[in-house]
Amino acid sequence: MNNIFLKGKNAELMVAAYLRKHGCIIAKMNYHSRFGEIDIIAETKSTIMFVEVKMRGQNSIMAPAEAVDAAKQRKIVSTANDFLLKSHLTGLQPRFDVAEVFEETLPNGKKRYKINYIKNAF
Repeated sequence: MNNIFLKGKNAELMVAAYLRKHGCIIAKMNYHSRFGEIDIIAETKSTIMFVEVKMRGQNSIMAPAEAVDAAKQRKIVSTANDFLLKSHLTGLQPRFDVAEVFEETLPNGKKRYKINYIKNAF
């Protein structure tokens, strides 16, 4: 597996831990359909969240959320509909969120990660 793939998977695990810490239940990670993939599907008592995780380093020229363009949003919405229709009919209110994970290299060479969680991103 390449380094970018592993960093992406680690970012998803960090966001899943963040969501659990904030009272969410992780219903599914890496849900695939013919339309695309959703990184994390999480629930609260009233909401089902479809979460796209994007990670960038400190020298990135664009914010992670900017990578979730209109085409990506359509794929996520279609995949969410597939999930709800096939496997998870629910009365919960759907919401589409983006979790930005920023990687920063400290002066001592260690890495630090920060999460910016954007509710109702689209």
